[in-house]
Amino acid sequence: MSDIVMEPKSHHHHRPHLDAKTKAIINADAKLANPLRGIPYETLMNDVEVFAQERGLSSILPVLKKGALVAQNPDAYKHHDMFTDEDRKFLEEEVTHKWRQTGTLYYLVVMSSLAAAVQGMDEAVINGAQLFYPEQFGMDVSTTRGSWLLGLINSAPYLCCATVSCWLTHPLNQWLGRKKTIFLTCMISFLTCIWSAVTNSWWHLFISRFFLGFGIGPKSATVPVYSAECAPAAIRGALVMMWQMWTAFGIGFGDLIDLVFYFIPDSGGIKGLNWRLMLASAGIPGLIVCMQVLFAPESPRWLIGKGRYEDAYNELCRLRFSPVQAARDLYYIHILLEAENEMKKGRNRVVEMFTIPRNRNAAIASWIVMFGQQFCGVNVIAYYSSNIFAQSGFSNTSALAATLGFGALNWLFALPAVFTIDTFGRRNLLLFTFPCMAACLLITGFSFWNPFEKGRVAGVSIGIYLFAIFYSPGEGPVPFTYSAEAFPLYIRDIGMSFATATTWFWNFVLSITWPSLVLAFKAQGAFGWYAAWCIVLWFLILLFVRETKGKTLEELDQVFSVPARVHAAYGLRQIPYGIKKFILFQNPIPEELYQPESESEESSQVGDDAAKKEARQSAVVAQP
Repeated sequence: MSDIVMEPKSHHHHRPHLDAKTKAIINADAKLANPLRGIPYETLMNDVEVFAQERGLSSILPVLKKGALVAQNPDAYKHHDMFTDEDRKFLEEEVTHKWRQTGTLYYLVVMSSLAAAVQGMDEAVINGAQLFYPEQFGMDVSTTRGSWLLGLINSAPYLCCATVSCWLTHPLNQWLGRKKTIFLTCMISFLTCIWSAVTNSWWHLFISRFFLGFGIGPKSATVPVYSAECAPAAIRGALVMMWQMWTAFGIGFGDLIDLVFYFIPDSGGIKGLNWRLMLASAGIPGLIVCMQVLFAPESPRWLIGKGRYEDAYNELCRLRFSPVQAARDLYYIHILLEAENEMKKGRNRVVEMFTIPRNRNAAIASWIVMFGQQFCGVNVIAYYSSNIFAQSGFSNTSALAATLGFGALNWLFALPAVFTIDTFGRRNLLLFTFPCMAACLLITGFSFWNPFEKGRVAGVSIGIYLFAIFYSPGEGPVPFTYSAEAFPLYIRDIGMSFATATTWFWNFVLSITWPSLVLAFKAQGAFGWYAAWCIVLWFLILLFVRETKGKTLEELDQVFSVPARVHAAYGLRQIPYGIKKFILFQNPIPEELYQPESESEESSQVGDDAAKKEARQSAVVAQP
């Protein structure tokens, strides 16, 4: 049970008394939020001189001093005469025109978006191919054996991700760097897509798709990290969201490719040319990314971690408009890495993720939203919608066209998530959308009982399309964003490894079991199964997932320090509150779960809010 003792308070207010371990985490987070806070001017300047001498950067010492001042206080340029008018102009425009960035940075954004689309296409093209290859390989999907084989082939990349490839991300990044890791994984995606297109047996196709997982897993963790490490803090969070958005675009584009190649006839003695082209086409964008990444900058943070400070400064100069901005980011990354390394000494971070209540509560919440991203049933539709539509009465062509509609809606309704996730909050979005997704799945499943084909087709289409509309702004973007900010900074990478492995494992479970589930329980029971999970997940979110929107690092530590039993009781009390407010249209008084400890107890432990926000924005999907 939790080590936190609750002070007797009213029914509506709780003030957690933090145990020593949790207070140590708050101190660590405060240090990592802004390691330069409170350092006197003369000391800071002396530290910069030592830093420049040790790292061979004496030639840019004047710029480094200005950069260190701005790293310590973003408004320092307003108070020191050493800053030129040009320096002030660029530093002010970072705030007033945050999307005015260098061409190199936008080149990186385009490359990262295309890499995300590669991810989506890798996942989507099998949807159309499975209409053809089972028959060619002698797989009778109406039998138990055939249905399991279909699930095994479709789920092969995610089996690789969960068991092997995700865990290779950290060593690959350490040995090769971000750029070379992206190059390698995209090349693997390209080669394995071509490989899968020339297979002539189910086991050969399984092996090729299993090796595709070596391209999918590390790339899914590396590209968001790379983007965040190169981007300014002001747009870092938006770039993290773009990974999800453009992955959805890739899924839709993959569905379009399936429809286009459906009509390709066999030629030159090649049997099944259409599905082979579908699988091979997913590799082309990966090849394009391989060529793009050759001209992209390396991650400055990775270069600094390897002691290559001059190279890091040169890359930052490519990514920023002014040398002052580059020097600021260089010095701040250096100080932050030193602070992180210091915090990690003498700690068993894996053990502390589960033994310290604050960390354990974050891990449970992260696991729930990551598990929910799969067991809400979305990838049943993403991977098997062509079969689902065909079974409802569509022709194969119409089934692929209907699948394209799902992919398009999935992407279009992911666009508003950039705004809704910070407007309505993570927890509120999930609590609203999960019952809606459950209803949509029930509509889809129950429509199979309709004896009239037109009514059955209409019901299945409406259910699936409405599901996409509710999924895309909620459970689509929330899990990775939530998991990235829930963990304290010193175990962020471990926590995100845990979260990423969770989602890939359950992705594999869902995709391998769906064909057999449909065979055993028919479409009605299979969709009902995932509708039931949506309701179960709604209660799990209500009881154990805490709101993180707009919270500083100190506030997040206190939110996750509230004991699980106390938060669960609070969640149950929200049910009558919700009924009164949203059904009876009354105006009940909302309950505040906790009150933060007094500033006199905590003020010495926390950095300024701007630095905390920047640190939290940088908490992106970390490599396992």
